[in-house]
Amino acid sequence: MTDSSRGQTRQGTTKAGTESAGMGSAGTGDAGTTHFGFQTVGEADKAGLVHGVFTSVASKYDVMNDLMSAGIHRIWKDAMMDWLAPRPGQQLLDVAGGTGDIAFRFVDRAPGAVATVLDLTESMLTAGRLRAEADQKADALSWVVGDAMALPFADNSFDVYTISFGIRNVTRIPEALSEAFRVLRPGGRLMVLEFSQLPNPMMQKAYDLYSFNVIPAMGKMVTGDRDSYQYLVESIRKFPDQDRFAAMIAAAGFEQVKFRNLSMGVAALHSGWKL
Repeated sequence: MTDSSRGQTRQGTTKAGTESAGMGSAGTGDAGTTHFGFQTVGEADKAGLVHGVFTSVASKYDVMNDLMSAGIHRIWKDAMMDWLAPRPGQQLLDVAGGTGDIAFRFVDRAPGAVATVLDLTESMLTAGRLRAEADQKADALSWVVGDAMALPFADNSFDVYTISFGIRNVTRIPEALSEAFRVLRPGGRLMVLEFSQLPNPMMQKAYDLYSFNVIPAMGKMVTGDRDSYQYLVESIRKFPDQDRFAAMIAAAGFEQVKFRNLSMGVAALHSGWKL
């Protein structure tokens, strides 16, 4: 699933300052509008709409992740941790962290590490907090309601910033990346796990057929909510491809920006450093 010297997956590299063609359309839309799936909405409205989606699916979120990906999302998240290589005592900020899947993995791998999970949806954080208490990890994890575009933290506060399957839901992606850069300490690392685009057009068509027909129907069956999962599928198609997103990360000030495709490009990991 991850990058290898045998070339089973692809890794790309973008130098800091690389220009991204059409970057504004990826995160901002035209004159105060942006996309909500395939709909065009006012920028001021998107956060509330996204909040509604995740409030609706919170109680079944982890179950649906397993069903939609046949459990492969767990392999992707483990690959994220392998590349990240958490170190003892590090401080993690996991944005759009929901129920804490990434944060739990991080503190499990690094003795003495602590994680702050930030999310707009309080019901997702509540589910994560209950899990932390049940797993006796409450002391290592904190839970904050907040916005990726206006982080409630001082400059240079964290060693690591992660966001997993969340950056595509942000209204203005460049602002979120700038905020990530601001709160990281010098030498800190950004890592993003997100659905992406398959390089093979035929495989992309097959994946689209599955995504648009199976996932919303599955959401309806399991959660009673087809529309939220229709949005999630559409939001994947609106997200920039691997190279464009790498350029956006570099434009925010990060250096040594690289990406690794997972499952042939169904998802991708992007990494950058604040140097």
